[in-house]
Amino acid sequence: MCGIVGYVGPRQAAPLLIDGLKRLEYRGYDSAGIALISEGRLLVEKAAGKIAQLEAQMGKDVPSAVTGIAHTRWATHGAPNTRNAHPHTDCTGSLAVVHNGIIENATVLRTKLQENGHKFASETDTEVLAHLIEEFYAGSLAEAVAAALREVEGTYGIAVVSTEEPDTIVAARLGSPLLVGVGSGENFVASDPSAVLQHTRSVVYLDEGEMAVVTPAGYRMMDRQSAPLTKAVSRIDWDLATVERGGHAHFMLKEICEQPESIRNVLRGHLLEEEGAAKLGGLNLSDEELLGINRIVITACGTSWHAALVGEYMLEEIARIPVEVEYASEFRYRSPILDEHTLVIVISQSGETADTLAALREAKRRGARTLGLVNVVGSTIAREVDGGIYLHAGPEIGVASTKAFTSQIVALALFTLYLGRRRSLSILQGREIVQALQRLPEQVEAVLAKQDQVEALAERFMRATNVLYLGRGFNFPVALEGALKLKEISYIHAEGYPAAEMKHGPIALIDELMPVVFIAPQDAVYVKIVSNIEEVRARGGRVIAVVTEGDTAIRKLADESIEIPKTLDMLTPVLASVPLQLFAYHIAVRRGCNVDQPRNLAKSVTVE
Repeated sequence: MCGIVGYVGPRQAAPLLIDGLKRLEYRGYDSAGIALISEGRLLVEKAAGKIAQLEAQMGKDVPSAVTGIAHTRWATHGAPNTRNAHPHTDCTGSLAVVHNGIIENATVLRTKLQENGHKFASETDTEVLAHLIEEFYAGSLAEAVAAALREVEGTYGIAVVSTEEPDTIVAARLGSPLLVGVGSGENFVASDPSAVLQHTRSVVYLDEGEMAVVTPAGYRMMDRQSAPLTKAVSRIDWDLATVERGGHAHFMLKEICEQPESIRNVLRGHLLEEEGAAKLGGLNLSDEELLGINRIVITACGTSWHAALVGEYMLEEIARIPVEVEYASEFRYRSPILDEHTLVIVISQSGETADTLAALREAKRRGARTLGLVNVVGSTIAREVDGGIYLHAGPEIGVASTKAFTSQIVALALFTLYLGRRRSLSILQGREIVQALQRLPEQVEAVLAKQDQVEALAERFMRATNVLYLGRGFNFPVALEGALKLKEISYIHAEGYPAAEMKHGPIALIDELMPVVFIAPQDAVYVKIVSNIEEVRARGGRVIAVVTEGDTAIRKLADESIEIPKTLDMLTPVLASVPLQLFAYHIAVRRGCNVDQPRNLAKSVTVE
């Protein structure tokens, strides 16, 4: 959710922190702020809006300082204004805190602190932390932070500085990602590797309940009881160029165009063509254990939930095993029925989604085996699952997920193939799936080559106020995802629906002003969706159809059509989603929307 970066070392802190914030802005952009320790004084600058506003406000006369922390906010408690922007300070003005997460007992703590004479300047839950640390400070910032956190209920990733210890940053995490960037004579704190990648590739990830005391000379790790910990240093294997726009107008467009490569990365080293099978070494499940599974539950949020629905269709049809898909945000609150014969698959691009992480922990508590599909190596979910599949799609900066979605579907296809060949799937069927997966990157490139056509389509429909997306079978989730993309970045109301269910309500909305997008490849339900198109035409609706190359029948019925290559039914969601991503993107651009940073949204939702 919010972005945190801290620096301590010999260099000027302010430019480093501002640059780090810019690389974290996708995590939140309601407000931004910076705290610097300069000549024994704590200097705080905050601004509502994006980081550029903070940078402009600071101007060129930035104070000299070699220690500082900074924050870009996605608001939870308190309006997104300057007053509520981080960092927050204590009563003395000598201590500053930045925070990602939610302090659930903030109201109770605030009341107690006010009774002790503390004065609050904001509406945020975070400010409680600053005053708590002040209350416990007795000569050691680390001990004061540890004592304060023992009073806290909720989630946090925090960084704290104080004029009393001007060359020190204290960091801590519980439920919100945080890492130490290890440099030479300098060190960093950040919520995401992208903030420090320009300066170091060596990072230490904090796990739940851990703290770090960071100085120019090094760092030490401890738990909240101040017991020392030894942590391994991880190396980031992607470079800075992967988080730049690379000549594209927006990160979202760059990431849409990266999908051939991101799919290749998911598949690399996993396909066994001769055997008609997949090789997945990270599952940490023996064949005996896997065959002992009699039920799969997939849980996720947002776009990842749509990928999970595609996975459900794949696994039930190909691997012949019962599958349920659950919203992670609801999962643990309804007492799910799980046991040692249940496999729970959790899907999260960031590997830090709070609801999905909570669902994972509930599944483990109830004795289920767990697998993760994540894109971020070293993320919390990646560390806590029993096994899983890394997507290796590269950083996804655009808030609206694109390449992660298609990569998740491909990863689920690999797992389906892997499990299917251990159950009832024949070698010939397996080879057919392998060959189709091998063709997929080139087929996505063919769809991307139609961008001009999609852009022209966006020009014609950019003024729509409502759009209905319809699909059947494997492509019903694509309808949901297409509608979500349009809503997220263009702010046009859109709904995804099973095409046959249109008759049970949504058909009442259809008139000559209503664009209806059909995902209609030549698959097992093709004849049925042609009938659904006829129903819309009969009521004057404007039909946009995603069709298989060479399909003249639907092209005659539709007002507009976009062709995709022929593939297996189970893989059509990958190809069909690409033109819908482009459609949403180009509409949003024409409507003047901030594509990469849509209002009220953040990339990684690390609060419940």
